[in-house]
Amino acid sequence: EKTHCDVRHFGLGVHGPENVFRRFRNPVLYYFPAVSYVEITLLVYNITSRTTVPPEGVDIGVPGFGQTYPLEFLDPSKRNVGIYFFTLVENMINWGYIRDKYVRGAPYDWHKAPNENNDYFVALQKLVEDMYEVYGSPVVMIAHSMGNLYSLYFLNHQSQELKDKYIHSFVALGAPWGGVAKTLRVLASGDNNCIPVISTLRIRDQQRSAVSTGWLLPYNNTWPTDKVFVNYQKFYSDIGFPDGWLMRQDTEEPIASLAPPGVDVYCLFGTGVEDTPHSFVYDAFPDKDTNVIFGIGDGTVNLESCQKWKKQQKQRVELIELPGNEHIVMLSNLTTISHIKQIRFGEMKTYH
Repeated sequence: EKTHCDVRHFGLGVHGPENVFRRFRNPVLYYFPAVSYVEITLLVYNITSRTTVPPEGVDIGVPGFGQTYPLEFLDPSKRNVGIYFFTLVENMINWGYIRDKYVRGAPYDWHKAPNENNDYFVALQKLVEDMYEVYGSPVVMIAHSMGNLYSLYFLNHQSQELKDKYIHSFVALGAPWGGVAKTLRVLASGDNNCIPVISTLRIRDQQRSAVSTGWLLPYNNTWPTDKVFVNYQKFYSDIGFPDGWLMRQDTEEPIASLAPPGVDVYCLFGTGVEDTPHSFVYDAFPDKDTNVIFGIGDGTVNLESCQKWKKQQKQRVELIELPGNEHIVMLSNLTTISHIKQIRFGEMKTYH
């Protein structure tokens, strides 16, 4: 009998006959003797097809497409530690929306980059078109973190005629437009998300096997020109993971070009969080943990923007700074929610 894994952005559940587990901040999955999280989510890369598959006997799927519940909480117990889009959705209900009718969710398998998720984009296009046809107005797309890169990929592959008809605007929350510096550490020595009972080296193999990890390595399109970028092919060779270079080559184009979306876009980004990883110093590379040098950002995403789109598209481009907003916390912040309400119902003032 197969083990079935429900996977969504930043969340994973393992369903057996009598139990349900979720990956997000649930350390039991990392050492539970019967179902090891690392073992069941360590994707297998085929260098011929340039695609990944789950381990033998494991089936991975995404629950609840079109519904909001997979995105509201990342923990089925609905504890505060697992809150995600819940506060925003609750506020939208107060504005007159109805769950799974006027506000819909589009979760995806975050282990994979867009090149392996074609069926997802077909379903997303149908969802957008169906909502337009049923309710008679264009759709506001709201995404967070890597979801913004998925949304940009989707918009870049739609005709301008379709975007003009179906898309009202794109609200990008905490978007890693230029990649994320902490990805270097994840690939080199692993990242246990500050859970002390989890070995960074034990989780590293799983993190490397997710194609989306290498997809988020920093790009020089938005970083300052004085930053020195490593040779990624040599980097992958030095960490003993040559397949990673192939994965990177298959996925880098959508971000490397950073083509504008062709719709009104509002980039909301957190600043002033002092523990945003910026660069790393190793005493023993790569199998020992690193000394982290911190910079500015939201604690996860370094400070970059979609500023250059202002000169590349005729549609509106607004940058909205959220001082002191951490990467996840910004989703529940009333300032963030107020901006989204203004975008949907009222005139937005101009931000710089």
